[in-house]
Amino acid sequence: MTIVENIRGALEQHLHPQFLEIVDDGAKHIGHAHEGSGHFTVRVTAAAFAGKTRVQRHRMVYEALEPLLHNGIHALSIEAQAPEGTVSD
Repeated sequence: MTIVENIRGALEQHLHPQFLEIVDDGAKHIGHAHEGSGHFTVRVTAAAFAGKTRVQRHRMVYEALEPLLHNGIHALSIEAQAPEGTVSD
């Protein structure tokens, strides 16, 4: 499995998202530490985020991905939201 597939599987298992997009940003980091690998943007919409603050939503994503944080993920940008019509901060 690729790291993107592993990220997708972990987030689907833990958050059951209605929307999930994972972008490999590695090419944007040529010349930086960990060049070309481990940089990702995750855009996720999940009912599990309803009523949660931005910090709480990010923690939920990090918890789901914890096993990968030291094995494939170097940098992670997160856009996490609850579905429209649900309450979140």
